[in-house]
Amino acid sequence: MRAAAISDGVWPTMITPFKLTGEVDYAALELLIEWYMDQGVHGLFAVCQSSEMFFLTLEERVRIARFVKEKAAGRIQVIASGHTSDDLEEQIHELAQIASTGVDAVVLVTNRLAKENESEEVWLERAQKLLDALPDTAFGLYECPYPYKRLLSPQVLKWCAASGRFLFLKDTSCDTEQINDKLKAVAGSGLKLFNANSTTLLASLRQGASGFSGVMANFHPSLYVKLVEEWKNDEKGAEKLQAFLTVASFIELQMYPVNAKVHLQQLGLPITTYCRSRDASAFKPNHRLEVEQLELLAGIIKEL
Repeated sequence: MRAAAISDGVWPTMITPFKLTGEVDYAALELLIEWYMDQGVHGLFAVCQSSEMFFLTLEERVRIARFVKEKAAGRIQVIASGHTSDDLEEQIHELAQIASTGVDAVVLVTNRLAKENESEEVWLERAQKLLDALPDTAFGLYECPYPYKRLLSPQVLKWCAASGRFLFLKDTSCDTEQINDKLKAVAGSGLKLFNANSTTLLASLRQGASGFSGVMANFHPSLYVKLVEEWKNDEKGAEKLQAFLTVASFIELQMYPVNAKVHLQQLGLPITTYCRSRDASAFKPNHRLEVEQLELLAGIIKEL
């Protein structure tokens, strides 16, 4: 059975709300899901690096993926990753558990399939084993920067596209030439490229990218939705919006995902700043002011 195509548009890399006790806060997560959808996003990428997946147990990763899929209730698509082990057989087990949640695609973290010094041939061999082990599963690809960034070559992507099993690529090259080569490699297939980089987003859309899947969709997703949906109709407006999104994206360097949780707090969502991947107590008053001022500026941009 052919998997349903992935929707074009904006796919936020979801954060995980935690209680102050360190447990996943599912009540807050449900409200967060509704907030994303109120902003007009086209899909949700659950259980990713923004979700602090390397700091979640397998049970938590599976439960979060299932929860997001259930609460989305068919209104938008949901994809999820969650294989963090080094051993391939353990990864197959993890991915099978994620697939059992019913998500629309199970996303492979590209650096999990081969070590930094291992060849593309090794990567492809292990990828084939995953496909064979999970024959009824649709997949995505995520060039996650942790623990190291493994960018996929056009040749590897051509193989992935030809398999008919891959629907989604979160590209983290931040390079329009590489993006163009990747788009050529997957042309005519069901494998769509989503740019994770704010600065090159408009350029990549002009090249044929299908949308955006990056951390800044946790701050002002509606602006990304506007750019992705309307850039063809207002080139000058798109250029101005792109300029704002580029400068605004610099905030992701300041204690992410703590700053994203602070931002969501300021919008009224009942989310603590607790993180497993970062020490929230290191978030300084000036960092908080940066988040506040960014939201003020985003409000001005929305009114233009």
